[in-house]
Parts: sequence; structure tokens; C-alpha cells
Amino acid sequence: MDFISLLAPHNLSLASTILLYSFVIAVGVYLGKLRIAGVSLGVTFVLFVGILMGHFGYEVDTQVLKFVREFGLILFIFAIGLQVGPGFFSSFKEGGVRLNMLAVSAIALNVIIVLGIYLFDGGNTSISTLVGIMSGAVTNTPGLAAAQQTVGTTEAENVMAMGYAAAYPLGVVGIILSMFIIKGVFRINVDNEIKQIEDEQENSTLKPYLMTIEVTNKLIDGLSLVKLHEIIQCNFVVSRMISNDGEITIPTSATCIHLGDKLLIVLSAQDEERFSAVIGVKVDMDWEAATPANVVSRRILVTKGEFNGVKIGSLRLHKGYNLNATRVNRAGVDLLASPGLRLQLGDRITVVGQLADIERLASRMGNSMKRLNQPNLITIFVGIFFGILLGSINVGFGMKLGLAGGPLVVAILLSRFGYKFKLITYTSSSASLMLRELGICLFLASVGISAGKGFADTVFNNVGMWWVIYGFIITVVPLLIVGFIARGIYKINYLSIMGLFSGGYTDPPALAYGSNSTGNDQPAVAYATVYPLTMFMRVVAAQALVLCFA
Repeated sequence: MDFISLLAPHNLSLASTILLYSFVIAVGVYLGKLRIAGVSLGVTFVLFVGILMGHFGYEVDTQVLKFVREFGLILFIFAIGLQVGPGFFSSFKEGGVRLNMLAVSAIALNVIIVLGIYLFDGGNTSISTLVGIMSGAVTNTPGLAAAQQTVGTTEAENVMAMGYAAAYPLGVVGIILSMFIIKGVFRINVDNEIKQIEDEQENSTLKPYLMTIEVTNKLIDGLSLVKLHEIIQCNFVVSRMISNDGEITIPTSATCIHLGDKLLIVLSAQDEERFSAVIGVKVDMDWEAATPANVVSRRILVTKGEFNGVKIGSLRLHKGYNLNATRVNRAGVDLLASPGLRLQLGDRITVVGQLADIERLASRMGNSMKRLNQPNLITIFVGIFFGILLGSINVGFGMKLGLAGGPLVVAILLSRFGYKFKLITYTSSSASLMLRELGICLFLASVGISAGKGFADTVFNNVGMWWVIYGFIITVVPLLIVGFIARGIYKINYLSIMGLFSGGYTDPPALAYGSNSTGNDQPAVAYATVYPLTMFMRVVAAQALVLCFA
């Protein structure tokens, strides 16, 4: 086979297919990095390059295309599940419930509008097309994939892909436009919103808090720290203690406290008043100057799988190492090192004690970044195996989770409960990103090449114009309704609303705009709060529409 024949449009050989995929993905990723008004479409441009090549007659063998598309989808979805899984259940806490309910409301409004268009249009636009348009309007590729899995025919799959491609560009624009409208209507000053967030973070009652307290309560003189925990009934750690004679020690649970002792305590700020009322008065003290040189504070990186899911209390740090654990840093967030907190691979645990004891513990727990760089392929493929099995089960009303929903659910569950089955779910950020990006690029390239043949004739006419209009309506109307409720009724911070819009529509370009335009992490925090549930609900909503109305 010569060089020229490999580049021929209708060559279905394996070598030609690999060349086509390589070209589509490389050019698509490059073009996706280009910014227009500060916004880029990212890897979604792979879809458009695939459509262009399909339009010019380039093809892939049907079975090969289907395999690459489905395998890419599984890799992408499973990586997404592992990424969002740890925060999936915690996103339902008090602060996240409201944001999640608003995000779900936007999904419900998207579905209602789709059904309204379907009825208003008299059935001229098929539900398959509208589901594709909706997926593009809310920039949600997994929803498109789930719907294509459910509909089952090549023609319907291609129509969905065309609708998705027609609606996607204005979907990104519509999200950002909605942010501008909310900002203008409520006359929001971004600097004031940022200051409000900074003040709230400064006064947060949830993050670990250091305080020094002097024992002045005669009623607790001579009590052990175990008894003190029973009396106060809140999570705290006594990092160091200095007695009346100036001796600094690292207390254990059996250590007794006496009048005049000074304690360096790590606790939640919300418990400070209760703690002071029982122990004594808060004082200022320079512990660095007072602490002997052989007593230090260090962070240990948990990199051995045997500690995945282990409670800090079961490490017996006091008796075995004469150390105290004060904090655990997980994904950039400090947590109080309470005895019941379960460690995860990649955690950084702060301990206080003598350097030799710390080094002994570090050697036992791994403390090796190199270990974290090794991918845990067993967990990935075990998860994919069970995800596909779950996706094939009928969950009711003829609906299956499919190759999109099954791996997503299993990945979320594994990331939260995998330690119970001795499975290590930690994946480095770079490995997770590579897995995710490779999967989505293979999927989008396949979808684009398949849909490209009739794309121009279908989209660039009167019918295609209505698809774009429908997509814009599906994008903007729910966001404005939810935005007015969020700001007008619940007085939610504008930066959180930006994250809500981006996460509710699973749109990284919109998040990038929100973060870059404010210079604050709050949009990303809100994005992460609503993203897990939103991703799951978008997959379910797309499938439900196809099953009920197709």
C-alpha cells in the first residue's frame, strides 16, 4: 500500500483509519486551544474536525468505528466518575444541597422545554434530534453518548450528533451571556462579591483552627485527655503541652493536665467557645521559639495501599511512635485529624514529634511521590468490567444505564467505598486527565466522522437554523430562571452562581471564563459541588426522553 492510497477518503484499512483518527484529534485539540473573546471550546473541536472530514468522504469501517467510539466513551466516563466520586456524597451537605437543587431544577426545565418544543413543532423535529440539541445546548457529551446508546440505530445516532454539533457553540456563549444578564439585572459588583467570600473564608468555622489555652478550671485538674474528650464531646487534638516547669511534651490520650498547663490545640473554630468554657483562657504563645529543636512538625504523604481506608485512630501514633496527628490535607483541603477520619491514598498527614519517630512512620506509610505516579490499572479495569455489567441490567421501564451510566455509577461507588474491597482508587491528576482526554477525543472523533456525511445538507438550511434557535432557548431560559431564583430569593454569591451555571451545564470553558474574570476559586468550588449529581442526572434525563418519547 503506497503513501497516497493511505490518504484516500474511502480507504477502510487499519493504517488509514489510524491516520484519520490521529489527524482529526491532533487538529481538533490544536484548534480547541484557540481563544475567542477569552473562551475556547477545548477538545469539543475534535467533533467539528471529524464532521468536516466525514463531509469530504472519509470513512471508517462500521465495526471499528463503533468499537473506538464505545471504548473511548467508557474511558472518559469512568475517569469522570473517579474524579467526581469523592465529592459526590459530600456535595449533599447543607451548603451544597441548595446549589444541587437549583442545578437539578435547571435540568428539569431543560427537559420541559424540549418536550414543549416537541409538542409545539407537531412532531416535525424528532425527539432524538431534540435530545441531541439539548445535549449540545447544555454542553454535555455523556448525555449525548447515553442517548445514542439507548436509541440504537445508526441514523438516529447521527441525527443526535448533528443536533449536538449545531447547538454546542451557542451553548457555550449562552452560559456566559446568562452570567452577564444576571450581573447586569442585579447590578452586581464583582469586587464586593469577592470581598464577601474572603470575609466568610476568614471566619469559617469548619476548617482546622489552632489555639493556645491555659488550664484554669480547678474541676478538671488531673484529668486525662480521654476524660476531657468525654466531657467536651467535640473533635480536637492536643498537639503539644507545656507544663508549669516549662517542659514541653507531646501528650497521649493518657496524659493528665494540671492547672497552669498550656495546650496547643487543633480544633474546629466553631468549638472554640465551648472548649474555652471548660478548660480555661485563651493565651498567646510562640510555640516555635519554645519547642525544642528535636520536636518538629512534618507532613507525611500516604502512598502505601495498606493504609487506604484506615482510621487515624487505628494507627496508634501515641503508643507506637510518640507522635500526634493534627491535620490531614486532602486535595488541597485541610481536615481535622480526628481518630475516626479514614485516610486515602494521596493524603498528607501532619504529625508532631521527634524527627526520628516521624521518619519511622514516614517509611511505614510510604511517603513517596513516585508510588503515586504508578497507575492502578487493576481498579480501572475491574471497575469497567462491573460498570458494563451494571449498564446491561434493566433498571425499570425498559431503561438501562448502558455504557455511559454503568461505568459512571461504579466509578463513583468505587471512589467512595473501594477501600472496603482493598481496591486503590487514587489516580494522579495527570493520569486521570490523560485517561479522560484520550477517551473523549476518541469518542468525539468517531461521532464526528460518522455524522459528517449528511451534516452540511441537514444543518445549513432552514431546519438547521431552527435547531440552533431551539438550542439557544434550551440553554438560556433555564439559566435565567435559576439565576433569578438563586440571586433574588436565596441571595447566593454571584461567583457561586457562575460556578452553578458552569457545573450545572458541565461546561469547563464557562468555568474557565468565570475563574479568569474574577481571579477567585469560588466558581470552581461551586462547579465541583454540583458537577457530580448534574453529570449523573444529565445521563439519566437524556435516556429517559429517548425511551419515553422516541
